[in-house]
This record gives sequence, structure tokens and C-alpha cells, in this order.
Amino acid sequence: MNLNDTDFELFAVPATFAQKRDALDARWKELQREAHPDRFAAQGAAAQRVAMQWSVRINEAYQRLKDPVRRASYLCELHGAPVNAENNTAMPGAFLMQQMAWREALDDATDSPAIEALRAEVEAAQADALSSLDRLIDVQHDYAAAVQQVRALMFIERFADDVEAKSDPLGQ
Repeated sequence: MNLNDTDFELFAVPATFAQKRDALDARWKELQREAHPDRFAAQGAAAQRVAMQWSVRINEAYQRLKDPVRRASYLCELHGAPVNAENNTAMPGAFLMQQMAWREALDDATDSPAIEALRAEVEAAQADALSSLDRLIDVQHDYAAAVQQVRALMFIERFADDVEAKSDPLGQ
């Protein structure tokens, strides 16, 4: 293990979008046990600091690998196609129209059936986007196209949060 290894190398998993969550969880626990600073207490402060660095690095990698959006973004970046969501907000026209329609539907939703219908639509869009990322990254290796899909999925996830926030006052 090297601190400069990719997250995939650190976790000894293939550098693919598709990952098995239970394998990531098991490897994370194994790595945390190996790097726990208490195991290095007898070796002095320097060894404990290094163990702490390892622990932080392992947690960062785990957080990135277990989240599909972050994992896809990381894979795009590793292949020279950074997402740059904060600087690049360009999206296809059809997706922008969908965003506007969803926002209007959310503004107009005043009862449980309307919120549930919107929630189902957003969940279907999330599933489609994740499936698309799987194909674009693992099959086609089209990282430039995957970048757009990652940004779309980021929006969809934020919108899903907005749907949940609006459903809370309605008791859903």
C-alpha cells in the first residue's frame, strides 16, 4: 500500500463504476483494523501520526468509492475528464427543460399523491442515470459523456432532496 495509490488500488478492487458494496465495506473494515493508530502506540508518536494519515486516507477513499456519483466523478477524473461541476454548468437542452418541468411540478405539488408521483419520476431518472454511467464508464469508456451524466445525476440528487424536504411538512 502506498498513500499515492488510487482508491481502487488501495481497496484492491477493479477501477470500474460497478462495485459490490459489501466487498467495499469488508475491505474498509480490514484496512481500518490494519491502520488503526492504537495498534502503533508502542512504536511512538511518529508511527501513530502515520497511522492516522492512513486512517484518514482510507476513510476518504471509502467515502468516494461507496457513493456512485463520487465514484463516477473520480473515475472520469482519473481518465482525464474532470467533472468541474462548479465551473461547468452546461447541460443538454432537453435536460434543462426537464429540470424546469420538475421545478414547476414541485412548486405546484400540494398533496401527497403529487409528491409521490414526482418522487417516483425522480427515482426512475436516478436509476436511468446510474445505468447510463455503468454503460458509459465500464463498457464504452466514454468519460467525456460520463461527465455530463455525472453532472445530471448531481442535479437529480439535489432535486430528490428538495422533493423530500417538501414532503416532510405533508407528513410523508
